[in-house]
Amino acid sequence: MILHEQISAQLPAWRERYKALNKEHAEVVVDKVTIGQIVGGMRDIKSLVTDISFVDPAEGIRFRGMSIPEVLEALPKPAGADMPYVGGLYYLLMVGEVPTAEQAEAVEAEWITRSNVPSHVFDMLRAMPKDTHPMTLLTLGVQALQTQSQFARKYHEGMKKDAYWEPALEDALNLTAKLPVLAAFIYSLKYRDGREVKIDPKLDFGANFAQMLGVKDQKGYADLSRLYFILHSDHESGNVSAHATHLVGSSLADVYYAFSAGLSGLAGPLHGLANQECLGWLLDVHKKMGGVPSRDELYKFAWDTLNGGKVIPGYGHAVLRVPDPRFTAQMKFAKERFPEDELVRLADLVFDVVPAVLKEQGKAKNPAPNVDAISGTLQYYYGVREFDFYTVLFGVGRALGVTPNYVWARALGQPIERPKSLTTKMLEDIVAKANAASAG
Repeated sequence: MILHEQISAQLPAWRERYKALNKEHAEVVVDKVTIGQIVGGMRDIKSLVTDISFVDPAEGIRFRGMSIPEVLEALPKPAGADMPYVGGLYYLLMVGEVPTAEQAEAVEAEWITRSNVPSHVFDMLRAMPKDTHPMTLLTLGVQALQTQSQFARKYHEGMKKDAYWEPALEDALNLTAKLPVLAAFIYSLKYRDGREVKIDPKLDFGANFAQMLGVKDQKGYADLSRLYFILHSDHESGNVSAHATHLVGSSLADVYYAFSAGLSGLAGPLHGLANQECLGWLLDVHKKMGGVPSRDELYKFAWDTLNGGKVIPGYGHAVLRVPDPRFTAQMKFAKERFPEDELVRLADLVFDVVPAVLKEQGKAKNPAPNVDAISGTLQYYYGVREFDFYTVLFGVGRALGVTPNYVWARALGQPIERPKSLTTKMLEDIVAKANAASAG
């Protein structure tokens, strides 16, 4: 094939040029950013604004200025539950204030009234091949809901710019209300009998998800769902799913188009698939070691993994320099409820051993665990063991964070996002000019 031949012929030289820019000239400054940042995925470039959440390298995620322990303590809880209303978190992210129980329940009630998924969405999903990935189904389901977009309808009717946020909020509420139903139906379609699931109007967001999935321990899994969706809701605007949603939304695409783009990013192995990779590694250790190994045995296994050219998933983070508080919250949840579970014990042992091994190796800047190091283990305990579904769970949670960002972007009139690109030759010329200046 002519295109393949031509690209193959050019590729070695292009790779060397790119590698040289990234490795040898990373610190050369181009209009206040470095070449390393330009060719290295825009890492650490401060160019986005959001008041919904902030990742502090020393403390972890803060939702509207509040740490995870503060959020879990401050938000109101359903009667008899240990974890807060998801609707309370949504109120906090949207409004910036901790809600009362009545205000959190009002959001939950809004979701109940908006939770009906049109039949054409179910019909479309049933028509897909049986081996379709659950994330493909979720993305298609969200796109199919776009027929109900109030923002798209109002925009074409000619609404004023300062009113954009109002139908954006309506769309955000409608989307987040329907996502648990959509996700639970996909679970039924892929792994159960394919029946449509129904909301119980007496239950909250987390409890409804537990009953729609049909998990045996519904009370325990309802609390886990509340915790999981809260922890996975937002993580600044620079991660792939949040940034993709923001980017597409900046074109004034409605929230269905924007969030489907975010879901497509979340489906990538470097983003939303990490939780299942972490659980897979734990299960592999458990199988090969015949149970929970000793500390010395795990130490050797970890080194064997690294010396074999493989990575230990779930450890390290682009921003954090401490254990991810989302990991800490989930580990606390597990130890309080099922501390003798062997995978929980193993995950705790990995937390004790692996950071030290990674420090000894010297390659990881931050060897502490991230959220993915434990989240799949908790799902596995409650019987949700279909790995491909885990990113769908992540997607339901992520909507709770990116949709407030979307609404506020419309409310503040944030512009279409359009960064400037440079050619490789331009960067090489900048390096040559910088070298000449330093030599002179």
